[in-house]
Amino acid sequence: MKAGLVYDPVYLEHDTGGHVENSHRLTTAISYLKETGIKAKLTCLPPRPALLEELETVHTLEYISYVKNKAENGGGWLDPDTVMSPKSYEAALYAAGGLLVATEEVMKGDVDNAFALVRPPGHHALNDRAMGFCIFNNVAIAAKFALSKFNLNRVLIADFDVHHGNGTQDAFYADPKVLYFSTHQYPFYPGTGWMDETGMGEGEGTTANFPMAAGWGDDEYLRAFNEVLIPVARRFQPQLILVSAGFDAHWADQMAMMRASIEGFAQMVVILKGLAAELCQGRLVFTLEGGYNLQVVASSIKATLDVLLDNSEIDDPLGKAEVRKLEGFDEHIGAIKGIHNIR
Repeated sequence: MKAGLVYDPVYLEHDTGGHVENSHRLTTAISYLKETGIKAKLTCLPPRPALLEELETVHTLEYISYVKNKAENGGGWLDPDTVMSPKSYEAALYAAGGLLVATEEVMKGDVDNAFALVRPPGHHALNDRAMGFCIFNNVAIAAKFALSKFNLNRVLIADFDVHHGNGTQDAFYADPKVLYFSTHQYPFYPGTGWMDETGMGEGEGTTANFPMAAGWGDDEYLRAFNEVLIPVARRFQPQLILVSAGFDAHWADQMAMMRASIEGFAQMVVILKGLAAELCQGRLVFTLEGGYNLQVVASSIKATLDVLLDNSEIDDPLGKAEVRKLEGFDEHIGAIKGIHNIR
């Protein structure tokens, strides 16, 4: 199995200072991949900057120009959560472009699958504004790119970040060519992603949200994947699977209140890899979104890559949290399955 990795020091140039989304997320991860020997087993994929016309498939020209000018003027805050430095525009171009490279290499068959270890993240970014640490919506731009360049008709975006990817949902809410599936803590930032948000117009039914109650862990996540994601994906028959991989649903991540483990993330990746093998010739591309406990992020990325490389042993140095069973999950999943006509 040939797995690709996109990484470049340009991503460290997005200097956010003491912000929780900072360059240590990537430097810790890449160091761990080197120390454990897994980086040497990967195919390195050098990123390129996304082109203006590629950004414009998702974002307005006015917004792109605003971000560029903000960087040229020394940076600053784009919204209450999202800060820029002078090099952030360049880093954001390479973050989007890095995922485009990963997508292209997988579509061409030069690698079997890939992980884009990039920042800034993207899934909150709307067409005309930044949100939640995100500047450009990397995964949405990649989906548009794949649909256009490779003449695809169906792309699945799976998002297991602890926050709902409102920007990604918004980009494809009326688009029948993209199925968006998301697990996320609810109610929580950004406040979107309830189960009745299923798309509109021609895109009705191609958004599948699985809001999660605080405190749920591996068992609930894996049931969401097995009982909702798998049937909606099989019905949709994607030709490519893109994944917004956020590791902030881990029990040790202080940004949220979920109880997933590194082993749990690995099992989600196993399911996604199985779906890709079954439905779309193994075409599977991951991009980093959230995750703010440095050890969790590094170990979860390694576990993801272990699965992509067919390594059978998954290392979880932090183990599982003690999970208290919460009432109401069966009724909750039943309601979601009812909305999406899953039997």
